[in-house]
Amino acid sequence: MDDKQLTNDVLNSATSRFICTANHGFAPYAQEELRRRFGKLKSKTLVSGEVFLVTLFEEAERAMDMIASNPLIFLRHIQPVQLELHADADDVFEQAAQCLLHQDNLHGAKLSLQVRKADQSVVLPESASQLREMMQNRLSGLNAEFVVREADKVISVFAAEDMLYIGVSEPKLNLSDWSGGAIRFQREEGQISRAKFKLLEAEISFGIDFGAFDTALDIGAAPGGWTSFLLERGMHVTAVDPAAMHESLLDHPSLRIFKKNASEVHFRDSEFDLLVCDMSWSPKQMVKLVTELLPSLRPGGTAVVTIKLMHKKPMALIDDVISSFESASMQVQRAKQLFHNRDEITLYMIKY
Repeated sequence: MDDKQLTNDVLNSATSRFICTANHGFAPYAQEELRRRFGKLKSKTLVSGEVFLVTLFEEAERAMDMIASNPLIFLRHIQPVQLELHADADDVFEQAAQCLLHQDNLHGAKLSLQVRKADQSVVLPESASQLREMMQNRLSGLNAEFVVREADKVISVFAAEDMLYIGVSEPKLNLSDWSGGAIRFQREEGQISRAKFKLLEAEISFGIDFGAFDTALDIGAAPGGWTSFLLERGMHVTAVDPAAMHESLLDHPSLRIFKKNASEVHFRDSEFDLLVCDMSWSPKQMVKLVTELLPSLRPGGTAVVTIKLMHKKPMALIDDVISSFESASMQVQRAKQLFHNRDEITLYMIKY
């Protein structure tokens, strides 16, 4: 195959291949979502429970559009596979570089080079970051600007056990412009908990402007990871939880605390324009408590809640929870397992 025609030939093929990534342990559910979307597929595990190679019986450009335009819940990241090389070849990186150097659309562009490596890969003993540096040096002939964010194109390289999988795509078609969809935030001094990262990621993933809200209700707020984030965004926050809030929040002038169960409080209709909930309770209890307090959320208001996936049938559970919220005048905008979610997903909803 002529290197110059590589990408076009793959994109015009009746089948396409992708490296797919989910949160650890949730790859089977991402595969099930893909089966529902495409009808049939072939898959091969690359990292147990997390990364798999999938063959879809759909041409690549259409397949990526079908996924990116209506994102799945558990599929965190995809990269197209346009070149496959045996990883133990002596000149494997030179082969890859020569192929990429012949792609006209990469010359002079802003590029993000993302390299990942499975633990059992035979590709040298180097780390993924060392492999990335090695690859970037070989691509100097592109006269490109290599960046981390806001790239024109992403060059994705995945070193599996015995194969090197390479693809070029637009960042939005990868579902995330972070390598593998692993969004990293730096922990701040005095940060109450890592739960704050969920809202930071939701802000990016869902395009929520938290600075646009005035009044927020945080259900199950203690110790205050989400409450602190909302206060930082300039909101007046009402926090509800029988447990204690972090001492750093107790005297905040924009915070009102109810040290009660959510079932014991009542608020004025349309009092809040944002409702959030990150309780470690069963989904059934969470839905009941949140829906009982929904009259206090104004029409057009936003809700962000997490669903704990507490049994072995998460797809059915998610459908039931979404149905319950839709019956309570909520329109689900996105349901997604964020990188910072563990055994849970995050719902982004608007009240109509």
